[in-house]
Amino acid sequence: MAILIVDDSMSIRMLLKHLLEKNGFSEVIIAETAFAAFDLLGMDRTACAPTHIDLILMDVIMPDMDGIEACRLIKSNRCLKDIPIIVITASDITETLERAFTAGAMDFITKPVKPLELKARVLSALKIKYEIDQRKAREAELVKVLEELENANRELSRLSSLDGLTGIANRRHFEQIYDMEWRQAARTGSELSVLFLDLDFFKYYNDTYGHQEGDDCLKQVAAAAGAILKRPGDLLARYGGEEFVVILPETSLAGAAKVAEAIRQAVEQCNIPHSASPIATHVTVSVGVAGGRVTQGDKPSDFIARADKALYEAKHSGRNRVKVAGS
Repeated sequence: MAILIVDDSMSIRMLLKHLLEKNGFSEVIIAETAFAAFDLLGMDRTACAPTHIDLILMDVIMPDMDGIEACRLIKSNRCLKDIPIIVITASDITETLERAFTAGAMDFITKPVKPLELKARVLSALKIKYEIDQRKAREAELVKVLEELENANRELSRLSSLDGLTGIANRRHFEQIYDMEWRQAARTGSELSVLFLDLDFFKYYNDTYGHQEGDDCLKQVAAAAGAILKRPGDLLARYGGEEFVVILPETSLAGAAKVAEAIRQAVEQCNIPHSASPIATHVTVSVGVAGGRVTQGDKPSDFIARADKALYEAKHSGRNRVKVAGS
């Protein structure tokens, strides 16, 4: 472990260095002034830089800046505050020691330096420094583990809100977002629209092409519908099976009908072959639209029920069309 000796007396510096090396401390660094010590500690850097210094032996009486003020400055540096400092003083005057401890010194050694006392106090300080380093390492590891756990929880939460097949929102996430948007619209009296869309004759599609092709079809339809939604607040979710739902916050019924028609056309333009469909040679969708200005007397289930009913009407009036609730 590296020890820094700061003393303006060459004889004291050499004596301390000799005694420390004699006791097995091979890395002993010396500085003649407090400012030279600051340079070695990297205190002129704006950002924290790692230092290999584990202990500082600081003389109290030095030119330019005394050891107590130097101790205070080192301890006020957040990057160096954990380095223990032992002050070296010619006397054990209470006032001097009180100032040194107030400045952040851990211990003191009186001159003339006694080899046994020096060894004991240095070993004690280094033991404390080692324990501090171990604690900081454990804390850093704990912070890292907590960050990894938080990231994993965020990813788990994200995945739990997605449909495993199409990658869009699942029904659970739709219900959470719809509830939130409904409450917001009810508070502000703004408009909210909901679309339900269903693939026409999808059972025939699966029977003809197989479930693998059916899954690929659902992915393409989800991608086509999702590409129509441009605003961050719009949400496309898989409601179940071949049925999808769209939330359009702050969207009038007329605006929602335009979005629904754009989605219907986008799916048609995918030209996904559907030879078993009685109404077209390609995959089509039927869409039900409901919406309007939300009032305090409305219930969240109202728009859902109206959109579902409109979808039913679209399917039973020929399919591959958009039906607006109440029209």
